[in-house]
Amino acid sequence: MMKKMGFVWNLRRLMAERNMFQTTDLVPQLAEHGVHLSREQVFRLVTQPPQRLSMETLAALCGILECSPADLIEVRAVHRQTAKPVASGEAADRAVAPSSRSVRVWRPEGL
Repeated sequence: MMKKMGFVWNLRRLMAERNMFQTTDLVPQLAEHGVHLSREQVFRLVTQPPQRLSMETLAALCGILECSPADLIEVRAVHRQTAKPVASGEAADRAVAPSSRSVRVWRPEGL
């Protein structure tokens, strides 16, 4: 089993706890801290975990939300099972059949 580190991005939750429900609320506040991001960039920052985050942006968010980086980012261990090589004869045995459901086809009269 391979151990990998992941994280949970808590920006949206921290904003809600401070009655900030619009992503656009952050745009002027970030600008006051010297971080100039477009509305679209701020929307992505709030709604998706960032792949990269500048220290200036992190510091600005912490200042705006009066929190620490640990409040914004929760690091967690993610356990993933590594796939074992499968012998060619075993591959067919492990194939999963597609799910089936009954379907009724209606045809117009006269066809």
